[in-house]
Amino acid sequence: MTGLPVTTGPEDATSAESWADWFVGLPLKIILIVVISSIVLVLLRRAIRGITNHVADGSSILDRGPLGESAVGNVLAKASPLSSARRAQRARTIGSVLRSTATVVVGSIAFFLILDALGVNIAPFIASAGVVGVAVGFGAQSLVKDFLSGLFMLLEDQYGVGDIVDVGPATGTVEAVTLRITKIRDSDGTLWYVPNGTMLRVGNKSQGWATAVVEIDVDYFADLDQVRALLAEAASRVVTDPVVGTHVLGEPTITGIERLSADAVTLRLKVKTSPAMQWEVARSLRTATRDALERADVPLAGQRDLMATHRAGTAPEPHDPHDTPIDDALAERDARTAASGAGEEPRPAAEPVATTEEPAPRG
Repeated sequence: MTGLPVTTGPEDATSAESWADWFVGLPLKIILIVVISSIVLVLLRRAIRGITNHVADGSSILDRGPLGESAVGNVLAKASPLSSARRAQRARTIGSVLRSTATVVVGSIAFFLILDALGVNIAPFIASAGVVGVAVGFGAQSLVKDFLSGLFMLLEDQYGVGDIVDVGPATGTVEAVTLRITKIRDSDGTLWYVPNGTMLRVGNKSQGWATAVVEIDVDYFADLDQVRALLAEAASRVVTDPVVGTHVLGEPTITGIERLSADAVTLRLKVKTSPAMQWEVARSLRTATRDALERADVPLAGQRDLMATHRAGTAPEPHDPHDTPIDDALAERDARTAASGAGEEPRPAAEPVATTEEPAPRG
């Protein structure tokens, strides 16, 4: 039909049969294209919405509907509400992108089919679309790469809002995630805008679980068995803490000698923690370890002499912060002022007078 003249109306406007023949031709074809395209679009959007809803609920398709609810999904949702919220956010974002893509693709196909039915040569349009696609592909490679990377990042749930990540250029807390960029706030308060296509690797420090690691450098001649016992005592104190202990997920582990130097032996204390709580648990472990070592008089590396001085009780007397040359000069000035006010102005000592004897006159 392409290239042939298209009749815009029946040949005989007064004949009902002519109107029926005309309607069965071009108008019916256009209507069928519109109706079929609409049905396909509705089915695609419903399928996308159903899949994203299952992803947001964290349940399998077979466990939904007539087959019943997913008990595992319900337990996981109650155990990790933050993970459920992130999953729902990710599903909504992906569903919105897929629905928009389906609308554009189906609408474009229907538009070109209608043009072809009207007798318009669509070959130039297709060629132009190819040229535009090539130009966009060359001119916006990084943009396309960012969008594809962002889409797969959302599908794989590499990280989400609130996670602490290390993406190479920046390390901090994720504040926003889009298909093109990720906003990360570092410890200095700087907000980094990192394109998704530039991330060669992502380290998520707050997903699933974490590990609190504390390294202790004790004196070379310290009793290592005693030190291990003290570290176990400190770890037990942290585990039983009513606040910090709730974030400990496993038994503490005290490894052997990690490093050995001329004046220090390094031991390592590790414990599994909740996501993003490894730093708080590590700070509590350091505090408890310091208290335990101090009570047992176990010196840290380089502190043996100070520990011996502390044990002997011969610590130097505290220095008077006012005993300085400037303070001495001010005190002397105040003394002179007080003496002059009492009428006893100090006078300098009299210098001895040198006398010379004249030679006696010669008789």
